[in-house]
Amino acid sequence: MTHPPPQQSRLLVSVRSADEAAAALAGGADLIDVKEPARGALGAADLGVIRDVVQRVAGRAPVSAALGEWGESGAPDWRAAAELGMDYLKWGLAGFDLRRSDELLERRARLPSPTKMVLVAYGDWPRAHSPAPQALADLAAREGFAALLLDTWGKDGSTLLDWVPRSDIAALTRFLQNKGVAVALAGSLGLNEIEALLPTRPDWFAVRGAACSRGRRDGAIDPERVRLIVRRLRVGLSADLLPATRED
Repeated sequence: MTHPPPQQSRLLVSVRSADEAAAALAGGADLIDVKEPARGALGAADLGVIRDVVQRVAGRAPVSAALGEWGESGAPDWRAAAELGMDYLKWGLAGFDLRRSDELLERRARLPSPTKMVLVAYGDWPRAHSPAPQALADLAAREGFAALLLDTWGKDGSTLLDWVPRSDIAALTRFLQNKGVAVALAGSLGLNEIEALLPTRPDWFAVRGAACSRGRRDGAIDPERVRLIVRRLRVGLSADLLPATRED
């Protein structure tokens, strides 16, 4: 089964509170992702925050949540998170040995419907000591995962394009979509990076910093910045209307 590339990529916005979720929706975000950026690339928000976001979104958009790195202590119980009615859950795989992939498959099998597991690949995988993106793409295709997120582990001002050539991102996206796996691209993407990656036609562009005040991932979600990105995805707005950001 193939998953044809979308006519227009959608926008995922990562939020850290119910108020931010409302701001992202007001700007036109297509998918709301809950995470705590102060805790890392896939930093987990507290379970109460996740619950508040789900209640505020109230079915107006799909909701996903990051639950930290695989095996990381202090993250919310994934069963409790799934029971909130999440559409997607995801874990970073820093330090993960792919020979333990049965652990991923076992947890995926235990997720209640409609929650799906997203595999996360890091473009800067050598410094994250995580599996290479192509190895995770092969696993996603072979085992029928719903989606794969290509992100960056280190939030140091570099972007996904500093670590992975655009041609490789395009090839990985085509490979996964041809195997029926949806693709989300993240990794400190500002509007200039999104502009460069638009021809790859991922299912989602995933942002945090680009949607925040001052373009910083520790700022608050700004509905106008979300709106500008959405307009660029949908009607070809010029890239110079939103300053580039190098934080996500």
